[in-house]
Amino acid sequence: MTELISPTKSICSIDTPNAQKYLQQLCKHFAHKIQVSFDKQAGKITFPMGECRLAADETMLTMTVVTPDNSEVERLQDIIAQHLARFAFREDLNFTWHAV
Repeated sequence: MTELISPTKSICSIDTPNAQKYLQQLCKHFAHKIQVSFDKQAGKITFPMGECRLAADETMLTMTVVTPDNSEVERLQDIIAQHLARFAFREDLNFTWHAV
């Protein structure tokens, strides 16, 4: 019998008037090296260790990290947070991830 591995998921929502801008910046940045799909309201970045799903409206950027391996969740969260912090250097963003 094959054991199914359930994915590990965490979510972080950031209150910012630049949510759609940041979604597009993150996706365009990573599109140079890995598979990405996006529009103004949603995006998906596929990393070797999992994926980040993004959703944005006028005031909120929501990032959902999904990995098949629990040990990779923090790594993927850090990658996304570090890149977003660089793009949003004029804002003081608070990254609080919650397991889902």
